[in-house]
Amino acid sequence: MKKIIFIVLLCLVSLYAAESSTIKVIKLAQKGERIAKVMCDKDKLPKATGTIEELTEKIKSSKACSPLSQSKLKAVAYYVSNGSMKRGSHHIHVPDEAKCPVCGMFVAKYPKWAAVMEVDGEKRYFDGVKDMMKYYIFDGDFPYDRSRIAKITVSDYYTLEAIPAEEAFYVLDPDVYGPMGHELVPFKSKESAKIFMSEHHGKALVGFDEITDTMVMALDGIEQ
Repeated sequence: MKKIIFIVLLCLVSLYAAESSTIKVIKLAQKGERIAKVMCDKDKLPKATGTIEELTEKIKSSKACSPLSQSKLKAVAYYVSNGSMKRGSHHIHVPDEAKCPVCGMFVAKYPKWAAVMEVDGEKRYFDGVKDMMKYYIFDGDFPYDRSRIAKITVSDYYTLEAIPAEEAFYVLDPDVYGPMGHELVPFKSKESAKIFMSEHHGKALVGFDEITDTMVMALDGIEQ
């Protein structure tokens, strides 16, 4: 009985830690948005690629902002990486230590792009749909039993709501960049996806089963 109670408490602590991490990132992105509006030329801010640390240095060297402290620069980096963010009630909870199995980046820093795949009872987190699809499609690079996949979940770009990957609508290669560059951006509704696509020059609107290896490779500039 004591062992069961301990396991339950451990799960609750882990869930709280992941929740707190997400809230922290959202608050930092919101702070960064306020700073950027007042103290930065948004047209000069760098693209949202690379780690938060790399983005912080890019923002500093771009001179897009008035002189900022390191903590404010970092907040702007979170905003550049994640965009405008609002806390949703059903978003993906990413543990601080979770690394993307494709690129090795810490996923918790990028909740707007978070995706998760459950395989054999284990959750594998990704910092974008592109890397998730690499892990899903390229069985030679990532060998595991696909029949053991229980669930795949992605984050709605506007709301951060966790949505089944198979039900989402994806905008291919818009002018909005994720941590790993060009992306497939997911939405819960087709209407939201269409609006985003028209505003951000997406190349196509596709469903989960329509995403091909050619599309994924092209996002990295590799033609087949």
